Amino acid sequence: MTRPFDRSLKIAPSILAGDFADFGAECRAVEAQGADWVHVDVMDGHFVPNITFGPAMCKALRPHVSGVMDVHLMIAPVDPLLDAFLESGADILTAHVEAGPHIHRTLQAIRAGGAKAGLALNPGTPVGAVAPLLEDVDLILVMTVNPGFGGQRFLHTQLEKVRTLRYMIGDRPIHLEVDGGIDALTAPLATAAGADILVAGSAIFHGGSASAPSAYGRQIEAIRASGTAGMPDTSVQASPQGEESSR
Repeated sequence: MTRPFDRSLKIAPSILAGDFADFGAECRAVEAQGADWVHVDVMDGHFVPNITFGPAMCKALRPHVSGVMDVHLMIAPVDPLLDAFLESGADILTAHVEAGPHIHRTLQAIRAGGAKAGLALNPGTPVGAVAPLLEDVDLILVMTVNPGFGGQRFLHTQLEKVRTLRYMIGDRPIHLEVDGGIDALTAPLATAAGADILVAGSAIFHGGSASAPSAYGRQIEAIRASGTAGMPDTSVQASPQGEESSR
């Protein structure tokens, strides 16, 4: 099905912070507790210093995610694996601008495969890398930690990047996502700068479990409340130009 594009705040728990022995149940639990999207961090041990999921795991998770499955590819090279991740059922595939020499081709291939195309930037990457690609993306992801591990501290230096990107996006139907160190204290900083999608891992999954998920709900709502309070009143709420899809 499809959803009209909207820039209202969305919380996307990173399933990497869940119970490795029961990811399917964790996906169902966070959605039942109010998650808007489920974020899947794919790491290859090469582009980042950790190894997590492959396309087979994403395909296995898909039946357990009723809403948007947001897959973040921290892999290089990325192009040879795009078809496999598209076949896994991802709604959004985000590739890093640093992961290969032909990012424009990568974004085109993601859209041609039926998913929304995301573009991620590491903390050391300037916003100028995005300017030639604004018409080819549906989401821009700003890393507010150096990617590779969960539980890191939020890099406040990246807020100016978020503000600049929000200005560059203008009224285009492009989501602005922030990932890294997000909790109830940093959420309003990110949304005040212009973010509308907040990825959080340990701040959501800490203290709960798939069998006792009430902590997930409390923590999702705490991040949502503080993030909403930080959003500027002038945020664009809707655009007829774009859609979000959920398979």
